[in-house]
Amino acid sequence: MDAIRRLTSDKGVVIFSKSSCCMCYTVKVLFNDLGVNPMVHELDQNPEGRDIEKALMRLGCSTAVPAVYIGGTLIGSTNEVMSLHLGGCLVPLLSPYRIIM
Repeated sequence: MDAIRRLTSDKGVVIFSKSSCCMCYTVKVLFNDLGVNPMVHELDQNPEGRDIEKALMRLGCSTAVPAVYIGGTLIGSTNEVMSLHLGGCLVPLLSPYRIIM
């Protein structure tokens, strides 16, 4: 869990992902479309990926990936991100981290 804190503390938006996961891809595209360039950690390409994945599950992620952090706070997985977006609450959360276009 220390690894997760270390990886999420200094970046505004962090996504823990797997390169072969279609839901991870969907979340990454959504964030890019909203003008955010998240720090993405591909767990299947990281030697510590399995341990990070287990720690994410212990922290309460319904699925290990995608796991989205905004401002150091765990938002959740695809369901939580999409619910926030459809409810109009995601963009305000992301506004401090948007790239000026």
